[in-house]
This record gives sequence, structure tokens and C-alpha cells, in this order.
Amino acid sequence: MQARREGWLSGLAGVVIFSASLPATRVAVADLSPLFLTSARAVLAAGLAAALLLLLRQTWPRRAELLPLAIVALGGVVGFPLLTAMALQHITAAHSIVFIGLLPLATAAFGVVRGGERPKPLFWLFSCLGSAAVVAFALGRGAEFSLAGDLLMLAAILVCGLGYAEGARLSGHLGGWQVISWALLLSLPVMAAVALATLPADFTAVRAPAWLGLAYVSVFSMLVGFIFWYHGLARGGTASVGQLQLLQPFFGFLLSAFLLGETVTPMMFVTTLAVIACVFLARRFAR
Repeated sequence: MQARREGWLSGLAGVVIFSASLPATRVAVADLSPLFLTSARAVLAAGLAAALLLLLRQTWPRRAELLPLAIVALGGVVGFPLLTAMALQHITAAHSIVFIGLLPLATAAFGVVRGGERPKPLFWLFSCLGSAAVVAFALGRGAEFSLAGDLLMLAAILVCGLGYAEGARLSGHLGGWQVISWALLLSLPVMAAVALATLPADFTAVRAPAWLGLAYVSVFSMLVGFIFWYHGLARGGTASVGQLQLLQPFFGFLLSAFLLGETVTPMMFVTTLAVIACVFLARRFAR
């Protein structure tokens, strides 16, 4: 019980950090290309990860762990950041948040395939209800649709769910922050080459908000958030803690209201309460 509670608290911290990722990415791609943004955030985060691994004298991963780490890198370091950055050239950050409601289902499904978890049937029922509530609320905001943007976001959710589930499986014996740190280092040679090849032609044309967006997704979205998230998944269970992602869209909307002055409607709070109920009910039947 204590481990599951600790897992939920750690997972919640990760969700709060991740909730600002899409708005920050949307600001950054206004002046930076998706390829440069994806590679640069990975390079900067890898530098911080390397410092942590050296300072804390972590042992190298075993050969058998390299392929799972590559899957984590494919999902969390390369796939999700690149696909969302590309999608946000076609759709707004608010529209992209629709798809975040599908992350718990993707994470739970890959947790079943890769981690051997077996949630009860009622888990899937409440998980689907929670996801449906998130999607219905976001669609009710009148966001404009883009086929290219929607397909890119769907692909991003799939690779992210795979990366989350694989990272949770590794975190049980490798450690949560170590998983994302080694995944970042594993992808560093390729990401560094891409970053150099896609440098902005004119750095003076890149405005301050874009650099701030890059800084946030590099430090928090790419490293700090994953430290909390993978620890939470490992301690509390992929399917159970993964349901906290249902709250991420609402944290994102709240941050938009606080930072950008957007209106928060009463329906948002009603829907949030319904989603929270689904999260806790799904948690009860996750094992």
C-alpha cells in the first residue's frame, strides 16, 4: 500500500511537469524547426543526465538492457517530442491536448503486452470512460481539426505509451531516473548530429519565448518529469499510475488560464471531477 501511494504521488508530480510540455513546444516551434527542437532538447537533457550519472557513480547498463533502453529512447526522447512538434505546426496546443486523454489507454495496453500486467475488466471500462470524458471536453472547446496534425498526435501517443510502459518495466531494477538518463545518452550521438545539421540559420531571429520553451522541455519535460514519472510507474504499477495522465489536460488548461489569462469555465471543473472519479475507480481495479 505504501509503495502504491508513493507511486501515485511521484506520478502526479510527473504529470504536473508534463502538463506544460505541449504549450511550451507550441511556443518553441513558432521560431524553431521540429527537428532542431527535438534534437536540441535531447542533447541538453543528455548533458544533465550524464552529470547525474557521473556524480552518483552509476554502473553501466547490462547488454540485455540496451534494447529496452532503445525503445524508451524511441518513444520518449525521439518519437513523442518530434511527432508532437510536427503536429503543433498544424494544430493548436489546446487541440493537441485532446489526444493526451488517450495516453492512459496506450500506456496500459503496452503495460499488458510488455510488462505482463493484467488489469480487471472494470479497469478498462473506467479507463475508457475517463478518456471519453477528456476527449468530449476538449472537442467541446471548438478546436479546429487538421488530418495531418491529428494523425501525427495519434502516432505520438502510441510511441509515448510504448516508451512509458518499457521505462516502467526497466525502472523496477534499473531505477527511474537512471532509465531516462541512459536512454538520453544512448540517443546522444544521433541527436547531436541532427542538432548540428538543423541549427537555425539566424539565431537573432529566434525570439526569447522560443528559447524559454526549449529550456523548459529540455530540463523538465525531457528529464525531471521522467524521473518522477518512471519512479511512480515502477512503484505503483503501469496501469494504475498511468491513469493519472487523464488529469494532464486539465493541468494544461489551468496553466493556460494562469499564464495566458484564458477563461476557465465551470464545465471544466465539472468534467475534471468526473475524470478524477474515473481515475480512482480505474485504480481500484488495476490489479
